[in-house]
Amino acid sequence: MNKGTIGSDEIKMSAVSNPTPGDDGHESAEASKLKADRLRKLAAFKEQGVNPYPYKYVRTHKAAQLQEQYKDLAAEVETEDVVQVCGRILNSRNSWMFIDLFDDSGKIQLFCHKQNLSEEKLAQLKLLDKGDYMGATGTIRRTKQGELSVKVTDWQILSKSLLPLPDSWEGFKDVEARYRHRYVDMIMNESVRDNLRKRSLIIRHMRNFLDQHDYLEVETPTLQVEAGGADARPFITHHNTLGLDLYLRIATELHLKRLIIGGMEKVYEIGRIFRNEGMSTRHNPEFTMLEMYCAYGDYNDLMTFTEKMLRTVAENTLGTADFHYQGQDISFAKPFRKLRMNDAIKEITGLDVATLKSFEEAKQAALGLGVKLDKQDSRGSVVNAIFEDKVEHTLIQPTFIIDYPVEISPLTKAHREHEGEVERFEMFVFGRELANGYSELTDPHDQRTRLEEQGRKKAAGDVEAMPLDLDFIMAMEYGMPPTMGIGIGIDRLVMLLTDSASIRDVIAFPTMKPLGKQNKE
Repeated sequence: MNKGTIGSDEIKMSAVSNPTPGDDGHESAEASKLKADRLRKLAAFKEQGVNPYPYKYVRTHKAAQLQEQYKDLAAEVETEDVVQVCGRILNSRNSWMFIDLFDDSGKIQLFCHKQNLSEEKLAQLKLLDKGDYMGATGTIRRTKQGELSVKVTDWQILSKSLLPLPDSWEGFKDVEARYRHRYVDMIMNESVRDNLRKRSLIIRHMRNFLDQHDYLEVETPTLQVEAGGADARPFITHHNTLGLDLYLRIATELHLKRLIIGGMEKVYEIGRIFRNEGMSTRHNPEFTMLEMYCAYGDYNDLMTFTEKMLRTVAENTLGTADFHYQGQDISFAKPFRKLRMNDAIKEITGLDVATLKSFEEAKQAALGLGVKLDKQDSRGSVVNAIFEDKVEHTLIQPTFIIDYPVEISPLTKAHREHEGEVERFEMFVFGRELANGYSELTDPHDQRTRLEEQGRKKAAGDVEAMPLDLDFIMAMEYGMPPTMGIGIGIDRLVMLLTDSASIRDVIAFPTMKPLGKQNKE
């Protein structure tokens, strides 16, 4: 049995074992009956003078520590080593003689026999249920069957569970229930907990890499007067004291650039971003982004740095830079491919978009390729639509697509060689964007012109267009050095390194529609 795993990795709630409220918020009759039985046992503990919710418990070892320390202990051998363990009960056998106790490191078996326990403690075992937390004191032994066990001489209830867990042998397969009641999913499925552990490691290794390269971690406002730095629809809230509408940030970019202007040459932030947009296997309304900025570098330096950072993070997390994702071999160890957007389109479609000189020519070419156009209003936006429709999904191995149209990159420096383009790249893996970086625009006059154009789009009804942030323009007028900057989607990186198909699998508590609202709609 894998450590920490009970039954199947995917579990189905049956009518009997599902303790969660129904769509109307009320428990089923069966759930109420099961809960009533647990409440009776809770009352019995209290009647016997036992506090079923004590303040603390002193543990000497975790399960994994014991498994490692006594890995060479032979079957049917007992020791006199006394330990204290604690965790959640997820299985019991032979009228509570054997209990599988789980902590966050794995499982240890408890052996509860009448020869070792007082009559009172022996009788109280029958007041326990699967899901309860307990602590146990005893000596270490290995059973005839080879199971490392604690021969219990004393135990205490640490928390009485009032709702029954799903039937571990049936499995918890209801995807909606798994995400909605994530705490139950975490109890039953080791893979869920393992994904969240790896997420923490990935972020830690990324921080360590940046810190070792003298980057300074900073914090910028979540509530902003202007929601800038990206093309996205923001969430709006209201500050009562100021009588002012504010926005939840859609990017950290413009404040991090202010720090560069202020003389902090290497900065980064790993923080929550909020975008009032649709949800999918790759999108959640709130997600985590790394944004990093460095003075005196350009997008060529940035691609080299990004490749090295991602390779290091993968190696430190997985022990290798080569891994599998959804049945596909992915390599962060090999050099990442670099390809101009125009060349990528030509490679897949045969179309040389460089020959398309106007919006109308680009539009007709796109329609000829079967690309559906929506709100595209410029030649550059049409070229990008062709790329997204025909090329993006083909980029399986890590690839930097470079040199984007200027019309869709309002914060990026103009390309030093190719007119109408900017020094921007996006990195793709498994047909999905993972990172977006560029040589930052540092000319305040050029920046103002581009943001004014974005402002006109916003005034015309484009809710995703950027606002004209006059304070940011003023900051740039004090002088901004040559700068490189990047945003990396942490959730998508975790998806890759944990082989998770959905972004919900790597977020502890993904956004869910309330049950009542869901059913009404």
